[in-house]
Amino acid sequence: MKVLVLFALVAAAAAWPSFDGFQADEPAPEAPAAPPAPEAPAEPAAPEQPAKPAIIVDVPAAQRQRDLNHLLHKLFDPLHDERLRTLAETFDPEADLTLYADGGVAIQKLMAELKADRLEKKGRIVTALTTHDREQAIILFEVLMNCINWETAISNAAYFRERANEGQFLYAVVAAVKHSPLGEHLVLPPVYEIAPHFYADTRVIIEAYKARMAATPAMIKMGFTGTKRNPEQKVAYFTEDIGLSTHYLNWHMEYPFWWRDTYGPHLARKGEIFFWIHHQLNNRFDAERICNHLGISEPLAVDKPLKEGFAPQIAYKNGVPFPSRPDDFVLVDVDGLPTIHELELKEKRILDAIDHGYLTAKDGSAINIRNERGIALLGDVIESSLYSPNPEFYGSLNNMAHKVIARQADPHGKFGIPPSVMEHYMGAVRDPSFYKLHKRIDNVFRKHKDSLPPYTREELILPGVAINNVAIDGALETYLEDYPVSLLNTFDDRAEVDAAEIDTYVPRLRHKEFSYNIDIINNNEAEVMATIRIMAWPLRDSNGVELSFEEGRWHAIELDKFWRSLVPGENHVIRKSTEASVTVPDVPSAKTLFTMTEEAIAAGTELHLEQFESATGLPNRLLIPKGNAAGVEFMLVVAATDGAADAAIEGLPTMTKYHHLGVKGVLPDRKPLGYPLDRRVPDERVFREIPNFRETIVKVYNYGEHIHLN
Repeated sequence: MKVLVLFALVAAAAAWPSFDGFQADEPAPEAPAAPPAPEAPAEPAAPEQPAKPAIIVDVPAAQRQRDLNHLLHKLFDPLHDERLRTLAETFDPEADLTLYADGGVAIQKLMAELKADRLEKKGRIVTALTTHDREQAIILFEVLMNCINWETAISNAAYFRERANEGQFLYAVVAAVKHSPLGEHLVLPPVYEIAPHFYADTRVIIEAYKARMAATPAMIKMGFTGTKRNPEQKVAYFTEDIGLSTHYLNWHMEYPFWWRDTYGPHLARKGEIFFWIHHQLNNRFDAERICNHLGISEPLAVDKPLKEGFAPQIAYKNGVPFPSRPDDFVLVDVDGLPTIHELELKEKRILDAIDHGYLTAKDGSAINIRNERGIALLGDVIESSLYSPNPEFYGSLNNMAHKVIARQADPHGKFGIPPSVMEHYMGAVRDPSFYKLHKRIDNVFRKHKDSLPPYTREELILPGVAINNVAIDGALETYLEDYPVSLLNTFDDRAEVDAAEIDTYVPRLRHKEFSYNIDIINNNEAEVMATIRIMAWPLRDSNGVELSFEEGRWHAIELDKFWRSLVPGENHVIRKSTEASVTVPDVPSAKTLFTMTEEAIAAGTELHLEQFESATGLPNRLLIPKGNAAGVEFMLVVAATDGAADAAIEGLPTMTKYHHLGVKGVLPDRKPLGYPLDRRVPDERVFREIPNFRETIVKVYNYGEHIHLN
């Protein structure tokens, strides 16, 4: 699998050395081309164009992984690896344009920028949400995407690693690894080890440098950033989880808002995935709050002070701190960005479109959204991606709102203060304002979903199939466990040196393993393929008030989804928590990746990293909310739906693991994300009276257990 480091990495690892200020950009993203004109009279056929050269994966995964490991090792230093250093010094990117599938168009464009000294300087902080920064990185991405073999790709990568801005370089490499055939089966080192400054607080970094200077091994404890006086500190174990931030940037790289279909397959339902990722993060955040006796988060209200402040206590690599925000902060307009009033106007246009049931395309035509695929169009509009049908009219509500919040510390560019974590995908989920903003956006999506007709009994039932019992085998219990993280990339070494290992360790939420035991009877004479959908929502809010079915289903957390062939008669389905399709394992450390790679090369064997090939899910250890000592009640619901009709790819019943958000734009499930709980439920009896739907109440516990490092 390819672990994705988003430009958040540019946005995050965009925490690069010196800060020279920012472009305050950003106009709405480029719109798609207008609809084609009516057919003209036939013209003589144009001469046949030669086919583009095929991209050939001609190097084993182990060797490609080795090159990648060394390419991203100590990104702020000159290349340490002799092979890559030689390539960087001797390779001429323009010497043979037949090595590029586009005939050298992208490389000539990038080299012109380099020769004219227009590429961003090393050390400057860049972000994915700044047009100029992103566009330069995308040129390098296009170069790498058009390399027809690995040697051309790694030669270009080595060449530009020594010449390009570190953040832009990293973004381009990560995007290419994800989307180029040459990146198949490659795994990027964990982002928190590539850019430790983005996760380790300033105190840890200072202690690490002291240990480095003394050549003394160190294992430095890293806590959470707040204090007990801050109620938000109670959920910091979730918001500051290094795996949660990795998850958030990974899906951004899987489905980048700037994606053009000329790069590869059309990313179907990209806007729907934008909705679902944020909807699930909001629901999980609210569940964690309830577990800690905090109220459900409120949507952002720009006409009122932002109650929750935030002090990240981390710094960019150059030592400049990420700005903080005090409590009860009043948002103001930011120079060079849409005003708050303009963003509200764009939001109103989207709400009006939902009321009318259609979006207005750039050519003035109406696009129907009052259907199950309307959610994808709305997601494209709200983000806004290049798939948006009318970005000039609807704007870029999400991206610009992130930037406005991120620039509040210096709205007029008066003091040269860099943006806050809200402009970086790797850090945004740490800030309470992230959840307030996305609760507001989520309410826009809910308005659309509520405009659709509720599912009828006929649409929900799976004829002849009944779920007779649902039980949990094992304890629904969570605990904290310390996890070591290398700080090697914190330090700048101009040559390889023998040095003491210096690490930090962070507490991470984990859960004990459990299984679902589901008894299903198939009263049909033939086998039936079923999609088994498992979700849960908090039974009560923080005041102990029970959520209605209608409110609960909108707060549902997706726990799993899988396909099973049901034989006639009784079926006993056992599904392990480790198999959950919505989760992925944590990425191996950079040191582990180096070791595994070198061992495979030395032995002449294949490198097997298949379990890490999807990076869009939550870490498996975050599958369930924390709970508490008294036990937090959740409504657990299981639905068996028509698997034959739902399945979008073949072989699902025989798979034990699915990429729930798809591979190259193809999701395994045809149904809307969140089905069958994605639409309003005016009468819950429609669910409670169908035999293929079952609910039960479970409790999640946390007894304060904390497993420390030895």
